[in-house]
Amino acid sequence: MKPIGERIKEELQTQERSITWFAGKLCLDRSNVYRLFQKRSVDTDLLMRISIILKLDFFAILSEELSKRQTSQR
Repeated sequence: MKPIGERIKEELQTQERSITWFAGKLCLDRSNVYRLFQKRSVDTDLLMRISIILKLDFFAILSEELSKRQTSQR
């Protein structure tokens, strides 16, 4: 499974949004956004804010990954 920070970074690039724009929307320093991209997990409140800002349900993506893993283990 791809780390959530990497998925967020890829979506930001897909939307052609800048790090500065994203940091401003999250009320974070740019350095903290770069750290976010390195994370394997993210606090659910932060992930909710990111999902709203990028208009992409990261929870649904993670849920789909969970379903796939559960199916493969049967």
